[in-house]
Amino acid sequence: MEINELEKAAAAVRVTIIKSIHAAGSGHPGGSLSAADIITALYFEIMNIDPQDPQMKDRDKFVLSKGHANPAQYAALAERGYFPKEDVMTLRKLGSKFQGHPNMHYVPGIEMSTGSLGQGFSTTVGMALAYKMDKSTGRVYTMLGDGELQEGIVWEAAMAAAHYGLDNLTAFVDWNGLQIDGRNDDVMKVAPIAEKFAAFGWHVISIDGHDMKQILAAADEAKNTKGQPTVIIAKTIKGKGVSFMEDQAGWHGKAPNDEECAQAIKELGGEQ
Repeated sequence: MEINELEKAAAAVRVTIIKSIHAAGSGHPGGSLSAADIITALYFEIMNIDPQDPQMKDRDKFVLSKGHANPAQYAALAERGYFPKEDVMTLRKLGSKFQGHPNMHYVPGIEMSTGSLGQGFSTTVGMALAYKMDKSTGRVYTMLGDGELQEGIVWEAAMAAAHYGLDNLTAFVDWNGLQIDGRNDDVMKVAPIAEKFAAFGWHVISIDGHDMKQILAAADEAKNTKGQPTVIIAKTIKGKGVSFMEDQAGWHGKAPNDEECAQAIKELGGEQ
């Protein structure tokens, strides 16, 4: 897919994020919007997947370790054809399969139920190791939030991934600098991220997480890196694309009202 087509798909994903969270009356728009470009690139270009056969053998797998950003994952899966977009508007409603965090038992394309921070990332180490043992051609991708790096389980998993030489594992860090309680540096400093992963034995790439060319180039570099896992540290903007949400910790877990929803959709170039 051409870069401009990927960018259009990401814009559509962002519109669905806003609409679904507004319909739910709750959710996490800030981190979903910051992750939208990477998640779109994964589902539309980077990964070997088939919406008509979600359980395809040797498929690439993606686990959203920062599970609270699942409106972005739901929106991308819908845009890719796993299910109708209108279904996502039942987000967080009683009886809906589109729960507040990803559930692998209900939604096609969800590889792992996540939400407890750090556990999704740890699961991908097991997935990648299993693919290695099975001599599978499939690759495993995951996304962590920067605040998630405060969890000790992340570094246990990072150590294991390097120890086993899991070069079929690529992790994206959505580094928007904010978490629910404010700036990372104020809550619990996680920087320097690159140096920490390098010390744990990972190949490290740093990019602009909203630049499709950089996202695709980094993914290609990861595929060609042998003997060690790769982490792609993506500098992003929380609330990307919506002016009043950008770089505002207050939009970590708050739904827009009717007026805010309309303004956000307009700014994203969507239809009401």
